[in-house]
Amino acid sequence: MGHHHHKNSSEKNLRLVFFLNLGFTIIEFIGGIYVNSIAIISDAVHDLGDSLSLGTSWYLDHKSQQKSDSKFSFGYRRFSLLGALLNSLILIAGSVYVIYEAVGRLMAPEHSDAEGMMVFAIMGVIVNGFAAWKLSSGKTLNEKVISWHLMEDVLGWASILVVAIILQFKDIHYLDPALSLVITIYILWNVFKRLKETLFIFLQGTPSDINLDEVKQQIKEIPGVASTHHVHIWSQEGEHHVFTAHVKLENINSVEQYLNLKSEVLDSLKTYNFEHFTIQFELDSETCSLE
Repeated sequence: MGHHHHKNSSEKNLRLVFFLNLGFTIIEFIGGIYVNSIAIISDAVHDLGDSLSLGTSWYLDHKSQQKSDSKFSFGYRRFSLLGALLNSLILIAGSVYVIYEAVGRLMAPEHSDAEGMMVFAIMGVIVNGFAAWKLSSGKTLNEKVISWHLMEDVLGWASILVVAIILQFKDIHYLDPALSLVITIYILWNVFKRLKETLFIFLQGTPSDINLDEVKQQIKEIPGVASTHHVHIWSQEGEHHVFTAHVKLENINSVEQYLNLKSEVLDSLKTYNFEHFTIQFELDSETCSLE
């Protein structure tokens, strides 16, 4: 019952923060155009990415409770990779637009409504601060990661607030587009990092938290193991890993000896906490058609 309550709480928090963030993003786009602030529009692009991530997290938090079926025998976790890929492409497209607009503003400066910027900056600090606080007490990885990301948004809005205050006293036209470029470069830096990680997992790269050679060596050191081949480790979505291997055994003289050695090999993998592993055991008299 406690686990079920926790899942419901997590889902409710993610749903609330998603709608809060999405609603504010729409207001940002409208407000950024109204007060003629490319910095606010660039942050709106950032918040759009956050909204997409929140929506994906909320959906997956619910979807992860669905067990594997005949269509997806490993379950639905890899859907998060598709969500991350789509989010990254949307953010890159939005960032390119913002850079184009910001460079145009630097070449032909325009006046921004400092008072309007200040109002939106204060709203941004409050909305993102509340959302971050709401998820800060969460137990799931989704909630914790998004909470930290929302705190970064609070700092972004704080910088817009500082610029708005400066513009109240001195109308420096290039401050707004310059700030938008800083925000957008920061967004792109993180997007490309995430895109690289996402594509690495998509291409079934070996998870960074596991040393493949170390796993192979650990199995080979078990007395009775002759060699290993076709050893593969990949991740479903960066957190839950899968292991497959062919293990050749030697000097097996009885069924009991075979079963004990098989059990020892399987036990050696428990330290890596693989969600799923499959091992094909072969005797030294056998010839593997894949080797």
